[in-house]
Amino acid sequence: MRKYIEKAKVLIEALPYIKEFYGKIVVIKYGGSTMNDELIQEAIIQDIILMKLVGIRPVIVHGGGPEISKVLQKMGKQSEFRNGLRVTDEETMEIVEMVLSGKINKGIVNQIQSQGVNAVGISGKDGKTLLAKKINPDHEDIGFVGEVIQVNPSLLDILIESDFIPVIAPIGTDEGGSMYNINADYAAVAIAGALEAQKLVFLTDVDGVRKDLNDPSSCISELLIQDVAGYIKDSMISGGMIPKIECCVEAVEKGVKCVHILDGRVEHSLILEIFTKKGIGTMIKE
Repeated sequence: MRKYIEKAKVLIEALPYIKEFYGKIVVIKYGGSTMNDELIQEAIIQDIILMKLVGIRPVIVHGGGPEISKVLQKMGKQSEFRNGLRVTDEETMEIVEMVLSGKINKGIVNQIQSQGVNAVGISGKDGKTLLAKKINPDHEDIGFVGEVIQVNPSLLDILIESDFIPVIAPIGTDEGGSMYNINADYAAVAIAGALEAQKLVFLTDVDGVRKDLNDPSSCISELLIQDVAGYIKDSMISGGMIPKIECCVEAVEKGVKCVHILDGRVEHSLILEIFTKKGIGTMIKE
């Protein structure tokens, strides 16, 4: 009997959070190493389904860089990066669309639907959801790489209101119909802002922002956006974490209530963050 009582207490602890987020949109950026482990994938999908079944409205934006590189290699094409961005010629863009909008996107949709919840996979091309423009970092042409200049949320609104979980591949188009490969983090930020999401969650392969990179116990649980510049200056935020945090700040400035950086490799990290008192990872807010 005791173990059942303990289970009941866990559910009761989650009740205030279910009430708080009922009917609210939570955008989840899913990618990186979290997509490479089947057990982790299964736990993440279970968390998203639980969120949906208790009345939260999840929206998934996914990446897929490692899988794109793998397919390019199989086709005898070398991956090339400049400033962290994939050089994307016309042939590579076709492969990017095939992998992101096809294999990965439909794979996630299938995982969700196999659990009895409806999902629809789209890319930013569909419904002109992501209007993009070509970027040339450091005045260098790296091909069909773009940034979001506008989000048209009409299709997403229809899917959400129709009780589907939207699963979005980060590919956009310009007014002329040209396709662009878009960084999934920035696509998630733009979409979360346009949907006025309650939360944006980045599932990553780090446990959050640490005061000391070598000390897991120094993870900062809450970070105000006005303190970010000081943390960067003091090198407490450095390297690859800087663009991630800049994404978080931009999301809050676009109206997202709070942004979370979670270690997606931790089993059920989404549930631990949203439905428990302590949570995990780092929350960034105004």
